Amino acid sequence: MDNRSSRSSDILDRAAIALSGLCLVHCLLLPVIIVGLPLLAQFNATHFHVQMLIVVVPVSLFAFTLGYRQHGNKTIIAWGTAGIAIMFIGGTLAHANYGILADSLLTMAGSITLATAHYYNNRLTRHGPAR
Repeated sequence: MDNRSSRSSDILDRAAIALSGLCLVHCLLLPVIIVGLPLLAQFNATHFHVQMLIVVVPVSLFAFTLGYRQHGNKTIIAWGTAGIAIMFIGGTLAHANYGILADSLLTMAGSITLATAHYYNNRLTRHGPAR
């Protein structure tokens, strides 16, 4: 794989880690803001998690595809897929059927899983497997 493709994967992994972090910060801070300032509770109706999924999923899939071409590690792809699936379930099914708490807990778990997978994807893409 050429250096340009490796650099693109590096940028996408870093962007995906930042997006997962943003999702985690949102999940942790929004309940505090809503409790402290009831006026802001109306903004929860826009359901931020769905908008985040629209950005996170394509960036993650592209980053994992580029990384996999370089390192070939299926475990990282499995963890990334699991993170995306957990976030998706939290932001859609859990939100609709079980409420904001289930939504937030699953979305946070998925964000952490996805960010960790991106970290290792980035690490293996840049440095190769440990010997």
